Amino acid sequence: MKTSRLIIAFLFVSTLLFAEETGIITGKVTDKDSGDPLSGANVFLEGMRLGAAADRTGKYTIRNIPTGTYTLVSTFMGYERMQIRDIHIERDSIIVVNIKMISSKIEGERVEVTALRNLVLADKASPLNIQGGVVAVPMNEYFIEHNTEEYDRIYESGFLDVLKKPLSTFAADVDVASYGNIRRYIMRDQVPPKDAVRIEECVNYFTYDYPEPDKNIPLSINMEYADCPWNDEHKLIHIGLQGKKLSAEDKKPSNLVFLLDVSGSMRDPKKLPLLKKSFKLLVNQLDNKDQIAIVVYAGAAGIVLPSTSGSEKKKILAALDQLQAGGSTAGGAGIRLAYKTAKENFIKGGNNRIILATDGDFNVGISSTSELVRFIEEKRDDGIFLTVLGFGMGNYKDNRLQELADRGNGNHAYIDNIMEAKKVLVHEITSTLFTIAKDVKIQVEFNPTKIKSYRLIGYENRRLEDKDFVDDKKDAGEIGAGHTVTVLYEVVPENAAGSGESYDLKYQQTTIKQSAKKTDEILTVRIRYKEPDGRKSKEFSSTLRGPVSEFSKSSENFQFSACVAEFAMLLRDSEFKGKSSFDHVIRMAKNNIGKDPFGYRNEFVDLVERASILAD
Repeated sequence: MKTSRLIIAFLFVSTLLFAEETGIITGKVTDKDSGDPLSGANVFLEGMRLGAAADRTGKYTIRNIPTGTYTLVSTFMGYERMQIRDIHIERDSIIVVNIKMISSKIEGERVEVTALRNLVLADKASPLNIQGGVVAVPMNEYFIEHNTEEYDRIYESGFLDVLKKPLSTFAADVDVASYGNIRRYIMRDQVPPKDAVRIEECVNYFTYDYPEPDKNIPLSINMEYADCPWNDEHKLIHIGLQGKKLSAEDKKPSNLVFLLDVSGSMRDPKKLPLLKKSFKLLVNQLDNKDQIAIVVYAGAAGIVLPSTSGSEKKKILAALDQLQAGGSTAGGAGIRLAYKTAKENFIKGGNNRIILATDGDFNVGISSTSELVRFIEEKRDDGIFLTVLGFGMGNYKDNRLQELADRGNGNHAYIDNIMEAKKVLVHEITSTLFTIAKDVKIQVEFNPTKIKSYRLIGYENRRLEDKDFVDDKKDAGEIGAGHTVTVLYEVVPENAAGSGESYDLKYQQTTIKQSAKKTDEILTVRIRYKEPDGRKSKEFSSTLRGPVSEFSKSSENFQFSACVAEFAMLLRDSEFKGKSSFDHVIRMAKNNIGKDPFGYRNEFVDLVERASILAD
């Protein structure tokens, strides 16, 4: 027994003594002829689970390499495999190995994506410019963290005077990516960036129990008017749209193209491995009426699987299994090939859709957001819709993916874990894949005798000019089967003091119709939409009437959506948050859990409690 204890103690002490006997290999990977950096090239030690991907400048760093002699291998799509032998690592040494790769011709559009499995990646970059040789520097001073995630700045609009701006016009939005993304931050014990919080996407992450629409229209309109829970002087208006649901026999056959990013930046476990598991869930929902093609892109774009019947699940799953990450990110080329593939296999009267899965970090070919948007806008009239699924962290390009989805007649979600993948691709499969109304626009007209001023909560990047409402050329939002769209307005009643004060004009006078004074109407909502394959819009409307009710007596839909909005305002530190608090959100949410078959609302309560601790 003593001997065993001595051996264990010896091994433990030995581990401590030799734990620091490691070194670093660093350098740049470039094209031998042009000298251009090869961003995303794989560099790894043969026979070891240690490697790295070259960054935008071609630089790579492999750290924590035990002392010894190694063979360094470099691979990159479109280039010959390189080997550098007999690299000797000493304790605390840094070896600089610059790699010049030789290009090889890729024939045709079909490519095979290969890279080392299960690498332990170096995800930190060096601030040093080392030219060669062995350099001894302190290991803990060599690396710096970096984050290149991108979010568009959100400018919250204030209250608008009804007399001067009686119409509020915007595109319907069913994107939910923001909620999944901020959950990822909070679960990593971080407060999310303010501009990552889009309030309407947090509210619309949850489904609400609204009545089904009439048979002759695709959406129902449901409205309530109550006191505002975070400002005693104001009121809150709740507008809920319910998309018609599809029965199994109503579902059209699907022509799907999976457009998958397999570049070097996707190697993280929360990226390509999670992506593959997610799409396997989707494949298992499809049948022999559906067809699936798989297009991938890294340093180049290629077809991994031509359009294949959904009944051949083993073949489709095997194609997903073989995908590995490596190379730079030719997202533009991938999008071109995906649209080409979708058009070649187009199902007339069916559901034709590209599902793009990426972290959004395009850096080869068409790479600017404006170029990609322009291309997608040109293609959306072909009847091919675009769903965008975001993955990963560190270099996630939220702003780019949101705009691609908006311009591609589609929706945008963020997949931070396998349960979110199940929500989007299993539980909400019909709303994710099947569009029931496109270019959906909402216009609200307020009665100035009842409402002095208003502000639309969220939807900052979906605002439209009032004239755009009747312009069929103006792109708007898409709504899927069974989707709900929830809208909140904070309003100042006509008889309230404060916000929305109007000023006398010198050159004109605003008059109010006598009929407006005699009615109990608060507002009128108009909806304009097109059929999924239509070009001319249709319109219908509904009216909200008073009086106002106590917030505590409003519906569960109203109260839960309001507490989600309040939570998002707290995360944004909104100037309009009033007396909002995390404790109030938690109490209100717990009282309005309602039917929660998949646990999303209960999870929300846990998330708010966690966020409240981080905010202290």
